[in-house]
Amino acid sequence: MTAQPQSASPLFLREPEIRRGLELLYFGNSHVTRSIDRGLGQMGLGRAHHRALYFIARRPDMTVSDLLALLAITKQSLGRVLNELTERGFVESRPGDRDRRQRLLRLTPSGKALEADLYDALRAKLSAAYQKAGQEAVGGFWAVLEGLIPENEFPRVEALRRG
Repeated sequence: MTAQPQSASPLFLREPEIRRGLELLYFGNSHVTRSIDRGLGQMGLGRAHHRALYFIARRPDMTVSDLLALLAITKQSLGRVLNELTERGFVESRPGDRDRRQRLLRLTPSGKALEADLYDALRAKLSAAYQKAGQEAVGGFWAVLEGLIPENEFPRVEALRRG
């Protein structure tokens, strides 16, 4: 049995409605990411590895500093993730064209295949939820999520959308 979509109360800014939104955001994200956790775990990889693969796939030749800003993790954590992905042959880096100190990141063919498999699992889960909710609900969901992003970070998100 599936829960029926619930309309927000006209008093949607009260504590119960905000708590419900937080809970749904938490559990929804948790179930979406769990759909790839087993596969990642079998490879000895985690969600941080997946996020790095995802964003490198979205923007080939992204600099390490840009990825660091996108992921909002420590330089040390990103270094561990990138070293492991590089050692396993999923990510390659090369010096920047203008600044040789920059490291530009790109997925290898095996990295592209892994990221595509992970994306397919996530796409199936999200597509089913989108289809069930309908077009207007999807637009509203995006608007809420966009509202959670600080204005100064929004250009970074839009840059991903533009490709």
